[in-house]
Amino acid sequence: MGTTGREEGPEDDARRDEGVGEGALALSSRRGRWLLTVAVLGSAVAQIEATVVNIALPAIGSDLDADVAALQWVLNGYLLSLAGLVLLGGSLGDRLGRRRVFVLGVALFTLTSALCAAAPNVETLVAARVLQGVGAALLTPGSLALLESLLRPEDRARAIGAWSALGGVAAALGPLLGGWLVEYSWRWVFLVPVPLGLLVVVVGTTRIPESRDPGASGRLDAVGAVLATAGLGLLTFALISASDGDRAAVGVAVVVGMLALVGFWRYESRHRDPMLDPTLFASRTFTVANLLTFAVYAGLGGVFFLFVVFLQTTMGYTPLQAGSASLPITVLMLVLSARAGAVTTRLGPRLPLTVGAVLIAAGMLLLSAIDPGERYLTSVLPAVVVLGLGLASTVAPVTATVLGAVEDRHAGMASGINNAVARTAQLAAVAALPLVVGLTGDAYDDPVALATGFERAMWITAALALVGAVLAAVGLPPGPSSPPPGPVATDRSADDATHLSCGVAGPPVRPTRRRH
Repeated sequence: MGTTGREEGPEDDARRDEGVGEGALALSSRRGRWLLTVAVLGSAVAQIEATVVNIALPAIGSDLDADVAALQWVLNGYLLSLAGLVLLGGSLGDRLGRRRVFVLGVALFTLTSALCAAAPNVETLVAARVLQGVGAALLTPGSLALLESLLRPEDRARAIGAWSALGGVAAALGPLLGGWLVEYSWRWVFLVPVPLGLLVVVVGTTRIPESRDPGASGRLDAVGAVLATAGLGLLTFALISASDGDRAAVGVAVVVGMLALVGFWRYESRHRDPMLDPTLFASRTFTVANLLTFAVYAGLGGVFFLFVVFLQTTMGYTPLQAGSASLPITVLMLVLSARAGAVTTRLGPRLPLTVGAVLIAAGMLLLSAIDPGERYLTSVLPAVVVLGLGLASTVAPVTATVLGAVEDRHAGMASGINNAVARTAQLAAVAALPLVVGLTGDAYDDPVALATGFERAMWITAALALVGAVLAAVGLPPGPSSPPPGPVATDRSADDATHLSCGVAGPPVRPTRRRH
């Protein structure tokens, strides 16, 4: 690149956008480094906001006179639109250009973050959070799909390891940053993404080549998006309203929501250009990895919703102290995520993901044993260290395993599916856990009620993580597998489908799929 002796500018990058072949960009090149930087920062914008809001929930509830149900909607309004539309975001990236859709998502997320900061009441805040989730649905699959589609296969493991580690660091730093900002005003936590988002929009537009699936049509699967979002929204409403809502309305919401999700699956199975291609689930590895994602992320959703509130309300921590409590997770994610990817490359996905999910469950059980008045060093710290070890052992391997089970041209769709699964799991946990453990009304402000509910919730989340461990142990390949020597059509055999994935961050050259 730079053989003329002059510094290359944005015009050179733009002229070469069509000249950079899929899977041809070296991570060590200048444009490869720009690509990784933009992907990490774009993902960090959403990661920071997703975690920083949790630490602000007590302050939001006090300032806007919001009860537990309203605070659930502050989180779930965002998760709902993200989970319902992230598949469409991945599909749009494959069709219209992954860079274009990614940058658009970052811009929308940045704008709506500012709207959240200015919200005069909880209803406006929830509405802005829903729009913020739309932006996240566009940017989230795009950040990883750009790495997967543009980088050389031999560079993908290292890039995805760095993406996972730095994204985890951003997520873990969120509560610390939020705790510091909340002591001034909860509104400041929504302004954090604004400068980062503006930087990503500028650099992403001028420095990153475009990437798309040349075989995808430009038609949009609007019906599928509506059915998915309606189904998730109605079920979320039912879960949040079950304790004190109209039982008839809750029942109708459950029935219609289930019918919408069944209709979504059937529609996608028959649609010519679906945003969720059901044939991807012919791979047992892809299916099991997504089931594991649902179980583990449901547990994590419950932990991150309740932990910082528990520390403030029951343990008496200040917002800054509550945010700082999770710093060991930051360090462990930074140091170990890339190494977890390397272990997966050598050993396959079964062992790392089984051990990682077990460690996550152990960390949750340790959280359940924390009693009011106990010291941080002897109660909270061991729990977050074990939880951090589990996260570092799980995040990069499960992401790599999902992407390693599909063809490169479906990178956006596969990333969207996995993100939808993770966000739907978190959505379900935030909606259901308070009801199951008896945290309703103003219980978030009652130290005794919150302590009892938190202990019960951690037992439930630990059980979910153990389900993920069992899925990994019995359903994933025991070692790294090699791609077939020549083009082979995918069938629906679980045994054959297993061999479509090597279970590492850098996917192999995959067999050609045929539609059934």
